[in-house]
Amino acid sequence: MSTATLISTTEFCTWHQVEHTFIHSLSEAGLIEITLIDQDEFIHETQLQRLEKMVRLHHELEINLAGIEAITHLLDRVEAMHQEMRLLKNRLRLYERD
Repeated sequence: MSTATLISTTEFCTWHQVEHTFIHSLSEAGLIEITLIDQDEFIHETQLQRLEKMVRLHHELEINLAGIEAITHLLDRVEAMHQEMRLLKNRLRLYERD
């Protein structure tokens, strides 16, 4: 894995003004993955948008870790249902053309 696609947790915490413990709590809850390279912790850039959303929930709405877990789970389910609906609509279009 290239380090160009990784973001240091220290830089992220400094930039977003969050504690390292918050990032570790999200990792322990299975909401994000932390990559360890030479004693430094990194977050993959594909997780950045999701992580920033969780930080906003925590800071702006003062939602605790359990609430963030519940919200993230529900948002993931909604996204999965949207994907399934798109798939079903595409399948339906095939039958409507006949």
